[in-house]
Amino acid sequence: MLRDITLGQYYQTDSVIHRLDPRVKLVATVCYIISLFIVDNLLGYLVAGLFLVLVVKLSKVPPKFIMRGMKSILFLLVIAVGFNLFLTPGETLVSFWKLRITKEGARLAGFMAIRLVFLLMGSSLMTLTTTPNNLTDGMERLMGPLKKLKVPVHEIAMMMSIALRFIPILLEETDKIMKAQIARGADFESGNLIKKAKSLVPLLVPLFISAFRRANDLAMAMEARCYRGDGHRTKMKPLIYQKRDVLAYGTVACYLALCVFFGRYFLL
Repeated sequence: MLRDITLGQYYQTDSVIHRLDPRVKLVATVCYIISLFIVDNLLGYLVAGLFLVLVVKLSKVPPKFIMRGMKSILFLLVIAVGFNLFLTPGETLVSFWKLRITKEGARLAGFMAIRLVFLLMGSSLMTLTTTPNNLTDGMERLMGPLKKLKVPVHEIAMMMSIALRFIPILLEETDKIMKAQIARGADFESGNLIKKAKSLVPLLVPLFISAFRRANDLAMAMEARCYRGDGHRTKMKPLIYQKRDVLAYGTVACYLALCVFFGRYFLL
């Protein structure tokens, strides 16, 4: 279950998407997330789905690897769909006991499910095709204008990059601890909700200790290498836009225009 979470992992291969500037991928991801909230009909989501399929194809990341991350949001997906399906007022389609499914609720629940799946796949694709170092550099360059307002841009970008990098590490650590606890007789499955929550205590305590130990080791390693934040640091590989990056920006702009056109002005 824990190994199914793909957010924060990097899939190494050679593709057009991997070679794009990280700033392009960050902007494209934000634009894609915004587009999912702009569209309001089936045709708009079809455009978003086709764009996502195209990017997945160009990234050369196996679709099965990306779809593994869907298991991690299955519970959230069921809750979101259920609330919209049964609690949205409107024209009744099916009614049983005190619950009823409305036409508007079914439409809203379907769009909510599509939106969550596309959102997670688009976000995962960014981390799967971008190394943590490039992600840090890209975020720092994009937030560069905030330096004039005395915002610690480099530190914020570094913290976000480290947090993303630690997700797969902590998941692997959790999996090891869970298997060790199960081998010693721990039960994480049976019982009611309260009992399951109590059974997680033997798992959370060593996990927190391990996380703090890793954080301390990382801090000591950075200090030993004389890391001093954004004090006129230079880059071995500075980010420079290429022709493919300009083309990618143009493609994203065209995609947003199509989403606004088909997703807002066509009733489908």
